[in-house]
Amino acid sequence: MDTAVASPDKRMAEIAEKVENGMRLSKEDGIYLYESEDLLTIGQLANKVNLRKNGKKVYFVENMSLYFTNVCEAHCAFCHFRRDPGEEGAYTLTPEEVIEYVQQHYHPGMREFHITGGHNHTVPFQYYVDAIRNLKEHYPDVTIKAFTGAEIDFFSRISGLSYKEVLQELMKVGLATLPGGGAEILSERYREKMGVGKATSDQWLEVHRIAHGLGMKTHATMLYGSIETLEERIQHMIYLRELQDETGGFLVFIPNAVQPAKKSASIKRHVTAIDNLKTIAISRLMLDNFPHVKAYFINLGVQLTQLALSFGASDVHGTIVQERISHAAAALSPEGMTKDELIWLVKSANRTPVERDTFYKEIKVY
Repeated sequence: MDTAVASPDKRMAEIAEKVENGMRLSKEDGIYLYESEDLLTIGQLANKVNLRKNGKKVYFVENMSLYFTNVCEAHCAFCHFRRDPGEEGAYTLTPEEVIEYVQQHYHPGMREFHITGGHNHTVPFQYYVDAIRNLKEHYPDVTIKAFTGAEIDFFSRISGLSYKEVLQELMKVGLATLPGGGAEILSERYREKMGVGKATSDQWLEVHRIAHGLGMKTHATMLYGSIETLEERIQHMIYLRELQDETGGFLVFIPNAVQPAKKSASIKRHVTAIDNLKTIAISRLMLDNFPHVKAYFINLGVQLTQLALSFGASDVHGTIVQERISHAAAALSPEGMTKDELIWLVKSANRTPVERDTFYKEIKVY
């Protein structure tokens, strides 16, 4: 039957049947779901898939975000964190200053350092290697999750090393996993329009492919809510799904909404709650080979994060301590949360909080 002329109810029923039978959704299915107004059915389907995979467990990690530098050669239109060399507010921490910052905020039980930052072309690749080495020497038991696929591409360019060699150098000094950033939207039309002066879609995917080949598990994001089309969002998910079919190396998918530029931004400048919930649910349905979809409270705010747990999300990220990139824009969320607050967030959404390590090994079920 030609699904193009199927009634909306019939089309949704066909998708529901696919989900019920564990069949993979097509690009057309994904676009249809985005265009549908039936948010609750989409949420129910995603919830069903998530309960099948994870039961009522919702994961979080005790982590700390670190930013070595905000100096960046790229001028991405959506970024309010970056600075030029010498610009007011620009900084590059020495490895010693990084340790000093960590010492102020560290407590036993912290399991992960989450490190991203600018593509700082005024320091050599060795600077980044030394910073990781120093961190690992001071905190040998904390997992280091550092440098997006775009940053690895940048290091390759400034060092003359291949992606594989860059990763191997960093793994030698303690790098354990890559965060998911730098993917933004995996579309060259989008990257050109948004002035994404960093890795192309293919380069980002290749970095993660190589990392997976070296035995590393990594993360994947999508930055939605600006100029991308719905088709580009779904295609982004399909690229990730295909790489996951090939390598099995992704731990989690993190959809992040673009934040407006100013703290004073009107509510009209934020991605809508409906789009946020739809995106969580649709990514859970499209990414059938990903174990987890994350509801990132920094991005969604606390109450929408709780709702997202009924729309397919099985992870709420972590304690963070002090988030800076979304908060350099107009994020409306807290900069971090305590463990108790995260446990409350999950429990009051009628789910089971599970403290995890970076690789989803369960530490404690609450």
